[in-house]
Amino acid sequence: MGLDMNRHEDRILRVIAYIHDNPAADLSLDRLAEVAAMSRFHWHRLFRAMTGETCAAAVKRLRMHRAATLVVQSNLPLAEIGARVAYPDPASFSRAFSNIFGVPPSTFRSIGKMPLDTTRIQKGDHQMHDVEIREMPPFRLAALAHQGAYPEISRAFESLYAILVSRGLLGKIGNGIAIYHDDPSSLPESELRSHAAVTLNEGTPVPNGLEPYNLPGGRAAVLTYKGPYAGLPTVYDYLYGSWLANSQEEPAAHPSYEVYLNDPSQTAPEDLVTEVCIPLSS
Repeated sequence: MGLDMNRHEDRILRVIAYIHDNPAADLSLDRLAEVAAMSRFHWHRLFRAMTGETCAAAVKRLRMHRAATLVVQSNLPLAEIGARVAYPDPASFSRAFSNIFGVPPSTFRSIGKMPLDTTRIQKGDHQMHDVEIREMPPFRLAALAHQGAYPEISRAFESLYAILVSRGLLGKIGNGIAIYHDDPSSLPESELRSHAAVTLNEGTPVPNGLEPYNLPGGRAAVLTYKGPYAGLPTVYDYLYGSWLANSQEEPAAHPSYEVYLNDPSQTAPEDLVTEVCIPLSS
């Protein structure tokens, strides 16, 4: 990869980090062009060419992902959550949230805190299928490490895909996979370790700057979930709670992981499909 592409990749990564760190700030095209140290006109074209979406679309998607996570996984007032993602007017926040998730944040919160088997909404029905015991294949991955709150792994995924796109490698990868190494109930968020990763086609080397990671295969409990990523903690509560307690299975020493079957930048939240995998002892 030449000098210019290195510089453009650095710009993309710098802007992605800025968006994640400042969701309530001015994230206009002009401001992000300043962060990237490019003209407004050239930055808009570069960002879209390298990520496949406009700056405005990326900002809205990342803000709404942050909002949905806070709505379900915190007890913050909804007005405060809206302000944290640049919607100081609760009514405008509710409208924007409803346009993405199909229901207002108050309804989304009540749904997200329900037990798994009663989670239902009229638009974009969250669907959980029966747990399957599968023999999972090993995965050869290219990964970026993330430390901190698990929902913030989206930051690592954004950087990971920006690197892959800038190097012309999207046609040589498969599904995204998140690997979670720690129990979030037993450690402070700042100490939680995870990896954002993608599978690599046979013969594709791990790009420079990414970490090779081999995820072992074997028996696993797999629950397929359809719906927004903010609802995934409920899946884990079910798997590690009532399902394991009522099964004859024991979890293996390997970390749990998620396999993402579609692209969140191209898919409505209610149509996202995720396989949550808990490795099991033989």
